Amino acid sequence: MSIADQGVSNQTKSIRVDLGERSYPITIGSGQISHADIGQYVQGKKALVVSNETIAPLYLQSVLAQLKDKQVDQVILKDGEQYKNLDNLNLILTQLIEQQHDRKTTLIALGGGVVGDMTGFAAASYQRGVPFIQIPTTLLAQVDSSVGGKTAVNHALGKNMIGAFYQPQAVIIDTDTLATLPDREFCAGMAEVIKYGLISDYDFFQWLEANVETLMQRDPDALGYAIEHSCLNKAKVVSADETEQGVRAILNLGHTFGHAIETFQQYTGLLHGEAVAVGMLMAADLSLLSGALSASDVGRIKDLIAAFCLPVEPPSEMQADDFMALMVRDKKVLDGQLRLVLLESIGTAVVTADFSLQGLEKILTKACHR
Repeated sequence: MSIADQGVSNQTKSIRVDLGERSYPITIGSGQISHADIGQYVQGKKALVVSNETIAPLYLQSVLAQLKDKQVDQVILKDGEQYKNLDNLNLILTQLIEQQHDRKTTLIALGGGVVGDMTGFAAASYQRGVPFIQIPTTLLAQVDSSVGGKTAVNHALGKNMIGAFYQPQAVIIDTDTLATLPDREFCAGMAEVIKYGLISDYDFFQWLEANVETLMQRDPDALGYAIEHSCLNKAKVVSADETEQGVRAILNLGHTFGHAIETFQQYTGLLHGEAVAVGMLMAADLSLLSGALSASDVGRIKDLIAAFCLPVEPPSEMQADDFMALMVRDKKVLDGQLRLVLLESIGTAVVTADFSLQGLEKILTKACHR
């Protein structure tokens, strides 16, 4: 994993995710959708762009303008986590088959995490694997879901339970897209940014504490630094453990709790980042109970989450039993044993099954009765 200046301006950065022959670049900068030469990653004569009803009117034409020498088909999905399912995945696959796309076709994901996850899974599945490109347009997708090759769709009984590890050809991050991002989605993306400080980078956590106001004002330099630093942290972990056999699982801090919230609400309540924010604080509370964190550590974490207008409590309708029923279906459950990502300190995370079940129940009960 390395970083270097590259591209259309001095502000453009390129990070390489080192995975041998499956390595790929992450390009970060202003104007990337128009200037990143998307066509260099489309080797065949055909491409399929997958986007949604919100993003396509804003950026689709800029992508198509770079692919004038290709047959480019489109699938425009409805916008929302509730549409990340097998029925909508089938819309992508049907278009590929009807338009006679072959193994040299390239899929292009233009949108947020839902579009990226579904397009990646379609690429992994179609004719047993075709190339795809990620062009993430939300902060959450730019700092997390577009990097690392996790692709999936949701099931009514669990989030991201149907999917594959499948790496893109490139990730093209245009920071200009954040200008049109609604405040709520921007703040949801900041939850994943905070996560990197919590799991592996105390200095970054301190930087976030000192730059809340600047980031909330969407200062381009501050945002660029936050995105770059988040991608660097994720690329390092993914390069060390591509298929989550070990250290990569720390990237799921708060996610076991958060996914339970999303599933309980049938993906129509809290946004993913909002649910993860609540989950990270619940993980911090359990880490406090186990003696790893101090009360002041948990206070700092809560203050930073709240400073970015993120929720700090689960939905009022959820009870401890609801969490437990859904958490036992989590992908980190091995041989019937629930594992969680907990904090040893701010900046150090561990995946462990060595926690008190009674302590977990206490934390869940406390969170659900605030």
